[in-house]
This record gives sequence, structure tokens and C-alpha cells, in this order.
Amino acid sequence: MSPRPPCSAIALDVGRKRVGLAGCDPLGLTVTPLPALQRRGVDEDAQTLATLASRRQATVMVVGLPLDDNQRLTLQARHCLRYGRQLAEALAARGRPLSLVWVNEHGSTWEAADRFGLRGDRSGKLDSAAAALLLEQWLREGTALAPDPASSITPPPSTP
Repeated sequence: MSPRPPCSAIALDVGRKRVGLAGCDPLGLTVTPLPALQRRGVDEDAQTLATLASRRQATVMVVGLPLDDNQRLTLQARHCLRYGRQLAEALAARGRPLSLVWVNEHGSTWEAADRFGLRGDRSGKLDSAAAALLLEQWLREGTALAPDPASSITPPPSTP
């Protein structure tokens, strides 16, 4: 795999109520947790992210997908896929397109809670710490799941 060119990116740890956010500098060296976004709706969230992306000169949006132990999409991963795609479309419509990449975030929240001592946090700091770990992972590995993970990841089994 060829090395990824330096770029500024924003990472999202998508939850039902909040989105943890983290960003990196234009060289991709320093990752910083950012204040979490309280979800209001895709259009309002996209407006907030467009402003953040412009201010940080971001060109990439890294979205975590909580896959299961067998690399299959979970119900939450499907939600993250849908939300990430909707955000990317809304950002492009606002003239702020970002390349959309996906990383497997399996266990990132637990790791962030352990690493930063944020167990039971409801302020959004834990969400953003998890987003920072996602961004560090993407910068370190330089990899992403397939451009359309839904086409290359086995869906979760149906429940009766």
C-alpha cells in the first residue's frame, strides 16, 4: 500500500445522542479530542461539521464502525454507515466535501475509558476520546475499510 499523503482529518465516534469528535493537524501528526457534538439532525450536524472542517482545513472524515468480533456489521454499525453517508452528502451540498473513510472501532470506547479514566462519563469527553483513538488508528495504519463497507462486510445474522 502506498503511503497516505499528509492531510487534516476529522474523526467521528457516532452515538445516538452525541458524536465524539477529534481532529488532527494538516500533517497528520497531532490528534486532538474536540468537544462532542450533541446530535440535532443531519442538516444541523452537517452545518456544525462544515464550520469545523473549514476552520481545521480538513479534507477527510473518518467514521468509526463498531463491527463485531467476526468483522460483521452490527446494528450500530449500520446506523453509523447511514449517518456517515448522510453527513458526507450534506457537507458536499454545502460546498464542503470531505473524503469519507471508515475504520473498525470495535472496543474503542472501552479502550478510551481505560486509557483516559473516563468511565461513566456523560459529558461527551469519552466520545471524543474514542474519536481520537479512531483517528490515531487511521493515521497509524493508513488503511480504511472498503469505500462502501456494506458491500464487503458480512451483515449481522437476522434475529427471529
